[in-house]
Amino acid sequence: MKEAHGLAHVGRLDWPQVLKQQSYIASPGLLSMLELAVAMNRPLLLEGPAGSGKTSLAGAVASVLHRDFVRLQCFEGMDATHALYEWNYHKQFTALSRTSTEDVFSENYLLSRPLLQALRAERGAVLLIDEVDRADEAMEALLLEYLGEWQITIPEWKTVTALIRPITILTSNRTRPLSDALRRRCLYVHLPYPDVAQELEVVHTHVESIAPDAARRIVEAVHELRTWPLLKVPGVAETLDWCRAWCLTGGVWERSWVEATLGCVVKDELDLQLVTQRLDEFLAGFT
Repeated sequence: MKEAHGLAHVGRLDWPQVLKQQSYIASPGLLSMLELAVAMNRPLLLEGPAGSGKTSLAGAVASVLHRDFVRLQCFEGMDATHALYEWNYHKQFTALSRTSTEDVFSENYLLSRPLLQALRAERGAVLLIDEVDRADEAMEALLLEYLGEWQITIPEWKTVTALIRPITILTSNRTRPLSDALRRRCLYVHLPYPDVAQELEVVHTHVESIAPDAARRIVEAVHELRTWPLLKVPGVAETLDWCRAWCLTGGVWERSWVEATLGCVVKDELDLQLVTQRLDEFLAGFT
């Protein structure tokens, strides 16, 4: 009953408005799939380029729904002790040194990691599994029980089932293919960089003091840079940094200002060399 009541409440939310109140501007396609993921209790897999706004969605949803925000940052070589749970071996050893009858495989000796924390959250959780493509296939296999059944089996203890099913958002930058088994358990959205109009809305949400003409010039300039062969393409966060720099420095769109603030939007030495060499060409399109 508790879960059903929660879903009825979620269904009445004005998602564009409540997310905007958390400074997150979502496209119609993303809003549709997010609402379905919440209502259907299905994980949501977001794929797209770095800096397109995938990671920040989970925090915004947690704030909207007043749930705990739990994050699992994936990396190569991670295992169950990083993602699911771990036993407190020191505490177990200490207990066994006092008495041999102590059950050291019980809750008192269990260390919860992000997936277990999300399952046991009393008010429910939003779990972000960030950059799942950085984990290896063995880690993907460990995630399948959680993603499919909202539970984790701890062989020495018991199977832990969700108190309130977590809303789970996975992100991927497509550094490697994800398994079919993982994809089947998720709803899916490809999240590209926003178009100019949407990115302008993001800018004015986060940098309220910037003038509309300056915001448009910077957004269009970043969009132009995204078409260049850069090693690290600037994302939305870089756009916001450049807009904040404009406001803080009393920006003037000329070579000296752009060159002095390129580090806000270009984050690689080779990219910086390329943009600097072509700066006159770049500026010619935005005079």
